[in-house]
Amino acid sequence: MTSIFSVSDSTFGQLVENVKKPAIGDESPVLEPLNRDEEEDDDLMRTNVPFVLSFDNLTYSVSVPRKPEFSNLIPWRKTEDPEIPQTGKASTKTLLDNISGNTRNGEIMAVLGASGSGKSTLIDALANRIAKGSLKGTVKLNGETLQSRMLKTISAYVMQDDLLYPMLTVEETLMFAADFRLPRSLPKSKKKLRVQALIDQLGIRNAAKTIIGDEGHRGISGGERRRVSIGIDIIHDPILLFLDEPTSGLDSTSTFMVVNVLKKIAQSGSIVIMSIHQPSHRVLGLLDRLIFLSRGQTVYSGSPASLPRFFSDFGSPIPGNENTTEFALDLIRELEGSAGGTRRLVEFNKKWQEMTPSSSLHPNLTQKEAITASISRGKLVSGGESIGTTTNTTTLAIPAFANPSWIEIKTLSQRSMLNSRRQPELIAIKLVTVFITGFILATVFWRLDNSPKGIRERLGFFAFGMSTMYFTCAEALPDFLQERYILMRETAYNTYRKSSYVLSHAIVAFPLLVVLTVVFAGTTFWAVGLDGGSMGFLFYCLIILASFWSGSSFVTFLSGIVPNVLIGYTILFAILAYVLLFSGFFINRDRIPDYWIWFHYLSLVKYSYEAALQNEFSDATKCFSRGVQTFDNTLLEKLSYEMKLSLLDTASQSLGTRITSSTCLTTGADILKHQGVTQISKWHCLLITVAFGFLFRVLFYFSLLLGSKNKRK
Repeated sequence: MTSIFSVSDSTFGQLVENVKKPAIGDESPVLEPLNRDEEEDDDLMRTNVPFVLSFDNLTYSVSVPRKPEFSNLIPWRKTEDPEIPQTGKASTKTLLDNISGNTRNGEIMAVLGASGSGKSTLIDALANRIAKGSLKGTVKLNGETLQSRMLKTISAYVMQDDLLYPMLTVEETLMFAADFRLPRSLPKSKKKLRVQALIDQLGIRNAAKTIIGDEGHRGISGGERRRVSIGIDIIHDPILLFLDEPTSGLDSTSTFMVVNVLKKIAQSGSIVIMSIHQPSHRVLGLLDRLIFLSRGQTVYSGSPASLPRFFSDFGSPIPGNENTTEFALDLIRELEGSAGGTRRLVEFNKKWQEMTPSSSLHPNLTQKEAITASISRGKLVSGGESIGTTTNTTTLAIPAFANPSWIEIKTLSQRSMLNSRRQPELIAIKLVTVFITGFILATVFWRLDNSPKGIRERLGFFAFGMSTMYFTCAEALPDFLQERYILMRETAYNTYRKSSYVLSHAIVAFPLLVVLTVVFAGTTFWAVGLDGGSMGFLFYCLIILASFWSGSSFVTFLSGIVPNVLIGYTILFAILAYVLLFSGFFINRDRIPDYWIWFHYLSLVKYSYEAALQNEFSDATKCFSRGVQTFDNTLLEKLSYEMKLSLLDTASQSLGTRITSSTCLTTGADILKHQGVTQISKWHCLLITVAFGFLFRVLFYFSLLLGSKNKRK
């Protein structure tokens, strides 16, 4: 989707007067807006491109179910006292209670408060991360309601957790972010220049070539990880930047460096809103506006400089040698523990706001005019470009996504393969697992003969072998579960499309499936003595590959709907056990009860199992039981050879057909008929197996649409 702004030429000319628009494709530095140091240029930017974000009466409540009491579970012991709340009924908890405020470009607004005060909830409310209908109140940019689609384009959200690919270096991580968020029209050299300038701005030059790291791989420090997380979200220079506790877990030096970076971002023409727990004196000097919350209510809203006067007027002056925010937070905690709570402080704040001069900001541009002029100065590098002019208007387009789908798929695939290539042990484990499984099957079912025993053993080999593909794919379950929150973070603000992720996920997975197929097929086909020659081997490879594809797709879909690995594995192995039960090996189709027959046709293993059987027993001239072999696996098997011949003569006389020791009694067609494999050809079974794989990929996409909204309800 694309938003189109139209502004008159005269107005537009006034907005960008004396402002040179960065040229795309020349050698001018793309990062210029982020590195502007001249005070005069900053003042010009603030005069010509003012943004004011205001929010009024934000209220958000959630239902909290009460824990049931044992006495009320017994009917004759339930209380009838109306003063005592009945168990089992949900109560309502207000997380935000009529929160209002405003801030402008060039400023950092910090939200403070104890744990549970509503800091993160307020950030989520401003960033449109609360489901529509649950949040009351308004959020406006330059006096106009900020639409969700527009907010995604002009803003970025930095989560509290550092969600990064562990095996990518800092430079690679930022470069991939640039490929996602910067337009395809921007040359690669420009993107590299922007990444290098951003690395310098973030102060992580010494760590540029170091991998991010995780529990098993040593990487960069916590402060550096935090700055990288900020960097990937500001690569396109957003107008609005939201951060949820960006300094959590950092030491004082790292905290100051992070907030100092945010100050520079704000001075480049952005609005920065962050939650922070307890800023030091140095950090406090970088902040422009403060909002103190207590149990969802505002207890102070204003500048850091006004904080001492506020508490002095309240009757609790801040000692001169004490950190103002620490004193304020300690006092708020003390009041929260008192009988009256912070009600007196909340009321005083309302009166104090009325007595002090109004701090409301009045923009001199409309929302569209401000965004248009901001883009002309280099903001939103991912989006804005002039697409046409007429006599009276200049039309500017802001695409929802910076790049077309194929660029997203390419970039996602490159990132995933690079991250995987640096963990060769994971790929090696998959290959070794499949090889060992194939080797065990090959040695157990070594050179099966064409006898009734060989028939039974072949059936067992195919049933176990085809189901192996699906059980082997179970290891893919944690893969997406580990990437889920990275996906939610990146797609929440239009870094790329969810459909692009689904397609790239399938593309990256497929080459390994081909390798696993060759390893398993090459290990078992000739060792077991399967039939069909080169063409039989080719189809055997195809059905194995289709099984791997179907199994991988099913596990991927399951990973999109389960909350964690433990539950996922429990559900996965239960379902695989059921599909194997109804595959047709343990009980023929004709013997399955009518009320379970639907499960037989939904069984993933059924189609690969039947395709393998048809590939093996399709030769009508090949015999699997001759003469006296018909007595194998029966009570008559222990009779002497002569006695068996005598029984055949007797049977011949009764049937009117001569049956000798060399007469073929069971062909491949007889075996298929006996197994109930007569409805679908092997090629149709192959196509159905492949179609199952595509179906699960589509379902995976819908699970992402429904389950990865990254919003509170």
